[in-house]
Amino acid sequence: MEPYLETERLTLRLFTADDADLLIELDSDPAVMRYLTGGEPTAPETVREKQLPNILAGYAKWDGKLGLVAAFEKDGGAFIGWFILRPGPDGPLDEVELGYRLRQAAWGRGYATEGSRALLRKGFTELGVRLVWADTMFVNAGSRHVMEKLGMTHVDTYFPDLEPIEGSEHGEVRYELTVDQWVSSQPER
Repeated sequence: MEPYLETERLTLRLFTADDADLLIELDSDPAVMRYLTGGEPTAPETVREKQLPNILAGYAKWDGKLGLVAAFEKDGGAFIGWFILRPGPDGPLDEVELGYRLRQAAWGRGYATEGSRALLRKGFTELGVRLVWADTMFVNAGSRHVMEKLGMTHVDTYFPDLEPIEGSEHGEVRYELTVDQWVSSQPER
């Protein structure tokens, strides 16, 4: 399968119908799911019957240009997680969400920043994106740090009506980056 995107250390590709076990393993780690479900794993049948079909349907909807992509280390080919670049459910195609979910073994190695930077570049230079946004829990300092390293700006703190998990009382934060902000932050060539 041809890569969706490559970075110095990562290969990103579209998921296939055969990738359910990768997603199940990722979502079964309580530490990975800490800021999403309070550590509760995603049921395997939910991954197989709902999540993976939705990922594949997104490729059809957005011509394989946007959606959730699997990430692998170039050196050894280990699955490290996924990245996302896609519009909201009813959002315009030029306003997209940026996100990632990585295995613990990939934490602290700069992969979240590396993959996200490459997606920002692709979105702003190839896909006609004008605004990228990202959300996380206020207490998720690691993800907030990545967003800030990407040049994203904290624009809102809000309190969605979700199941309470530890730290949710502090709310969610939204970061944004426009194409103009991104262009002005790029080094002169």
